[in-house]
Amino acid sequence: MPTPFLQIHPKDNVLVALVDLPKGAHIHYGTLDFPLIQNIKAKHKFAIRPFSKGDEIVMYGVLVGKATRPIAQGESLSTLNTTHAASEYQIGADKPSWKAPDVTFWKDRTFEGYHRANGRVGTANHWLVIPLVFCENRNIEVLKSALLKSLGYHTTTDFMVDTESLVNSYKTGASTEDILSTDIIRTPEDIKQKRIFPNVDGIKFLNHDGGCGGTRQDSKTLCSLLAGYITHPNTAGATILSLGCQNAQYKMLEEAITERDPHFSKPLHVLEQQKSKNERHFIEEAVKKTFLGLIEADKVARRPAALSHLVLGLECGGSDGFSGISANPVLGATADLLIALGGTAMLSEFPELNGVEQELINRCETDTDAEKFANLMQSYSNRALAVGAGFDNNPSPGNIKDGLITDAMKSAGAAKKGGTSPITDVLDYAEPVSKKGLNLLCTPGNDVESTTGLAGSGATIICFTTGLGTPTGNPLAPVIKISSNNDLSRRMADIIDFNTGDIITGSASVEEKAADLLEYIIQVASGKSIPAAVRLGQDDFIPWKRGISL
Repeated sequence: MPTPFLQIHPKDNVLVALVDLPKGAHIHYGTLDFPLIQNIKAKHKFAIRPFSKGDEIVMYGVLVGKATRPIAQGESLSTLNTTHAASEYQIGADKPSWKAPDVTFWKDRTFEGYHRANGRVGTANHWLVIPLVFCENRNIEVLKSALLKSLGYHTTTDFMVDTESLVNSYKTGASTEDILSTDIIRTPEDIKQKRIFPNVDGIKFLNHDGGCGGTRQDSKTLCSLLAGYITHPNTAGATILSLGCQNAQYKMLEEAITERDPHFSKPLHVLEQQKSKNERHFIEEAVKKTFLGLIEADKVARRPAALSHLVLGLECGGSDGFSGISANPVLGATADLLIALGGTAMLSEFPELNGVEQELINRCETDTDAEKFANLMQSYSNRALAVGAGFDNNPSPGNIKDGLITDAMKSAGAAKKGGTSPITDVLDYAEPVSKKGLNLLCTPGNDVESTTGLAGSGATIICFTTGLGTPTGNPLAPVIKISSNNDLSRRMADIIDFNTGDIITGSASVEEKAADLLEYIIQVASGKSIPAAVRLGQDDFIPWKRGISL
C-alpha cells in the first residue's frame, strides 16, 4: 500500500497528506515518529517539526511561506498560521546542465496537420470572424446565426438535437408514435458528415469588449493579439468587421500582421460598416465573402508533419494540493519530451511563477532573457502593489480550500508544468513565439486571459491541468484538460480528457503518464481525438488589457 503522505523534496519541512489523515495518527518518516494533533485533509500540508513565529516554510525545495505564529509538529498549515513568502532572485547564477529524455521511440513519429505557406503546421483549420471594436459584436452574432447551422457547424455540446427531422415528420402527417420513435440525436461523426466544407474544422467568432474607449496601448495590444490569431497556423483565413472610427484601426492590425508574417498570403476580407450602403448590405457582403473564403480554406487537407512543428501551451486553472505532484509534473515531463524532439512549449501565468524566479532565471540560456524575465516580473508586481494588490493575493478560495494557501506554494507546483529544459526565449504578452524549446510568456494567472494569450503567441495545442475542474477552452487551439486526481476525473468526466490521479495512488509514474499524454497530444493534433472543450464549443476569448489581473 502506498504511503498516505509525501515529502516532495528532501529540503521540505512539511509533508503533504495524500489521503484524509485522522487526529492522533502516528507519522513515521525517516527518523521521525510523531502523532497528528488534528485531522489533516487530503492535499493539505502539516509540519514535521515545531515552527516558531517567523520560521521559513519550505516546499518543493523552495521558500513558500513563513509561520505567523507557533506551529506544532503534526499541525496543519493554513491561512491562520502561514503567510506568503518568497526568495529574492538575481541574475548571473550558475546555469544547470540539462539531460534530455530519451525520445528514440518518437523520433520518427508524425502528426496529421495543416501545412501553411510560411512553413508552419497547424493542428486545426479554422476560419475566423473578428470585430475590430466591440460595436460590431451584434453583427458578429448575426453572422454566427447565418453561417454555423446552415454550413453544418454545431458547437453547443458533443451531440446535436436535429429538430428539423421532427418538423419534416409533422409536415408529412406523422403520428404521435412516429414522432416519438424518430431519431433526432446526431453524434459528432454525423455532424461532420453534414459539413459543407469537411476540411474546415470550424468558423470561430472572436467577440471582445475592446478596440475603443480605452488607452491607445490597449488597442495596439489588441491588434497585436488579433494578428497572432490571424497568422496562426490553425487559421485558414479571416473576415474582419470594422466600424471605421475606432482606436483599433485596420492599418494598425495590418502592420501587426506584416510584422509577424511579411509574406502573409491567407484570404483576408475586411469590411467597414461606415462605408457600407446600409447594415443589410454590410451583413450580406460579409456572409458572401466569408463563404468564398471557406471554399479556399476547404482546399487544404491534413498531411504528415514532424512532431517538431508542435507548439504546446502550458496552462493550469482550478489547481489543488495535488496539481504540483501529479498533473503539473506530468505535463512538464511531456514538454521535455516534445522539446527533445525539436518542438516548442510555452509556460505562461507570471503571477504563478512568484517564488521560483531564481530557478527559471538560472535556466535561461542568455542573461538578456534572464533580465527580461526579471524585469517583467518586477513590473507586474509593482503594478499590482500600486493598486493595493500583490502576488500574495493570487490563490483563489478554491485553491486555498484544497491546500494551496500561499502564492509561492501555488507557484512552486505550477512551475512544474515547465519541465526541466533550458529556457530559450522570454516573451511579453502577444509577442509571437519564434524559437524552439521552452519559452516563458507573460500573461495573467486568469485562465481565459492566459489561454487567449498562449494561442495569440502561437500555441497550436494547449494542455490545461486542473485539480478542481474548469470548462475553459479556446476558439483556435484545442485545449486538453488534465486532472490531478481520480475523483475529479470521475465527477467531471464530461470535461476531463486525461487523468494523472494514478500517480497519487502510486499505480503509475510521472514518466509513464507523460508518455501516454504525448500519445494523446499526437491524436488531438491529428484530429483523431477531440478534446471535451472543443466538443462542447467552449470558445473562451478574453484579451488582457494589461491592467492588474492576477
